[in-house]
Amino acid sequence: MLHSALLILKFALALAVFALTLYLVTARPKGLQIGFGAMIGAALALLAGITPLRDVATVWGIVWDSTFTFVAIVVMSLVFDEAGFFEHISKRVEAMTHGSTRKLFTYNILLGAAVSALFSNDGGALVLTPIIYSVIRRTDIPAHRYLAFIMSTQFITDTASIPFVISNLVNIIGSTYFSITFLQYFLHMFLPFATSVLSSLAMLYLVLGRGLPERFHYTPPADTYKDERVIALAIPFMASLIAVYFATSFLNVPVAFIAVPAVAGLAGYAAARGRISVSRILREAPWQIIVFSLGMFIVVYGLGNSGMTQYLAYALSRIQATGPVASTVLSGYMFAGMAGLMNNLPSVLLGNLAIARLHDPGILPYVNVIANDIGPKFTPIGSLATLLWMYTLERKSGMRVSALYYMKIGTVTALPVLTLTLLSSYLASLL
Repeated sequence: MLHSALLILKFALALAVFALTLYLVTARPKGLQIGFGAMIGAALALLAGITPLRDVATVWGIVWDSTFTFVAIVVMSLVFDEAGFFEHISKRVEAMTHGSTRKLFTYNILLGAAVSALFSNDGGALVLTPIIYSVIRRTDIPAHRYLAFIMSTQFITDTASIPFVISNLVNIIGSTYFSITFLQYFLHMFLPFATSVLSSLAMLYLVLGRGLPERFHYTPPADTYKDERVIALAIPFMASLIAVYFATSFLNVPVAFIAVPAVAGLAGYAAARGRISVSRILREAPWQIIVFSLGMFIVVYGLGNSGMTQYLAYALSRIQATGPVASTVLSGYMFAGMAGLMNNLPSVLLGNLAIARLHDPGILPYVNVIANDIGPKFTPIGSLATLLWMYTLERKSGMRVSALYYMKIGTVTALPVLTLTLLSSYLASLL
């Protein structure tokens, strides 16, 4: 009796520490940086005995690869953005529309999907938001229609961040935890990626694209590219990087061992040319994510070991009894709901811990990733990419999106996309 009461008390304390940490990370009171907010929570978890000190090394072993890979990919995105690559691509996309607003809406979504897949969802949110805003501001499209383009671009950066391990921090965490190679991951996720992009395009057009004017006129600015050699290097660099990922996946080489040296070489080359300020890029890089990952996952690991993992594993085992198709969709809904409520990074780790307790997890590691890629669309706190997008949007354009409006658009649009993508994941497992 006393033992049970102590376990309940420990779980309640772990839940309270997690809730406080989530508040510090998402609300950022007094401008508190996300890394410091997470470390406050981690310190409380360690001091309260929720997470034993010996588990810190275990947590670091889980998160180091994903964290350093993520930072490298964002730095790469910033280097190419500073050189003018994404502006160059967006102008080419606009030229392909020939004044058709419907084409502009569609091509911007497809551009967002490509950038998200290759440069990560956070990289997409960081660089595409101001560029898309700059493009549509130079058209005669009514200002009250700008949000349709901005929202659709932001939506696709998460829902299209599925195909490669590097496309989302969630993907890296999930694949690393279950030792899924880059090639294995891609082969399973290609069909869900295609399904997610096509269904996102359809839903975004239905929800946001209706009512747009048929034609638009665009006034192109003068080219202001800072380093055309770095721009020319972007596509070959990414193609080579992905080829190396595939080649080394057979050797189980950590993705960070490839991404970090490659991006360091890119940054060194750009710095040597002297056309862009690499030192400023490095100062603006998301170094806080390293501290955030360690701190947040110390908190989540303790929460999981305090009983949350056991509860989730039990729920998953009951869901599995409904059959392979229904369990794929229902477990995906559960993971997506968690992502929307608690942010997808702690959600994916809790999902991993719960899945690992099952006798036969099947495709649940992939389901967990998909749900935590798309599920964050239900609420603004669902992913760091969304929080980054809202911050960038207000800072660069002065536009604000209310949480209620975001949730309304996100829920209506994301639920069908999530359902179809989960079903395609089940289909991919049969191929």
